[in-house]
Amino acid sequence: MEQTDETATVRLSPLMAWQLAAPHTWPAAILPVLVAAGCAVGMTGHLNVPMTWLLLVICILMQSSVNTFNDYFDYVKGTDTADDNVEASDSVLVYNNVNPKAALALAIGFLATAFLLGIYVIYCAGPVPLAIALVGAVIVVAYSGGKTPISYLPIGEAVSGVVMGGLIPLACYQVLTGELTALALVWAIPTIIGVELIMMTNNTCDIEKDIEAARKTLPVLLGRPRARALYHGLLIAWAVAIIVIVAVWFSRGIVVLPFMALAAYPLMRALWLNPLAPASRIGAMGQICSVNVALGAFYAAALFL
Repeated sequence: MEQTDETATVRLSPLMAWQLAAPHTWPAAILPVLVAAGCAVGMTGHLNVPMTWLLLVICILMQSSVNTFNDYFDYVKGTDTADDNVEASDSVLVYNNVNPKAALALAIGFLATAFLLGIYVIYCAGPVPLAIALVGAVIVVAYSGGKTPISYLPIGEAVSGVVMGGLIPLACYQVLTGELTALALVWAIPTIIGVELIMMTNNTCDIEKDIEAARKTLPVLLGRPRARALYHGLLIAWAVAIIVIVAVWFSRGIVVLPFMALAAYPLMRALWLNPLAPASRIGAMGQICSVNVALGAFYAAALFL
């Protein structure tokens, strides 16, 4: 049964808006920009710092929009409940008597602000980032909305990974260097995998809930044992991709890799041992975000060197 806003009486506060934006997920937007900036420095020897900051703000707004749209659509469809092992701050519409239309307006506001800021980027870099941004915007809405959202399909992880982890670095690299190259997508493989694993962590922990909601996510189709096996394989591929890319294209950054290993190993080991079950969902989401920050930050540092 879909939930309605008939009894909603609480106004959406700034704190609730902040929680809907979900800052703990922002590494999925920040790190792809940093990777693109690092690649730009590695290939050209210089960096447009003000433009990089502007791109960071735009991508954070896009990520906040995705998060808010997702919460809104899951709430009105009755998918999210208080029994889903989530923190109250991560389910604003579930734990607060808020009109869901306010959340929808907030999501649209985030998206519109990102596009308004993007006008200057388009003025400076031309139509290429606009074309990439339009593709991303369509997918942002299709991911959670529509009759059959992408998030309900087994391609959800791959789509989110390619859009957030792939298209963002591609567009940002073009803006910062003036060059559109497929190599930018190759260099973005680590961020693609990182974003995919954020989504796969959530979906593997939510298998039982998603089955009840008739969601056909990849973990639902695979089952938890095989989903965890694929998950472990992607963790390995993530680290290997960073090592190979740095060694082949940004060899001066190799000096960073031992420090990356020391910082990331305990985090990745804890995530590896996590059963990715409903009861461990909160811990798993914190772990995968921490691994994204560790690997992403050291990868970006290697690129900048």
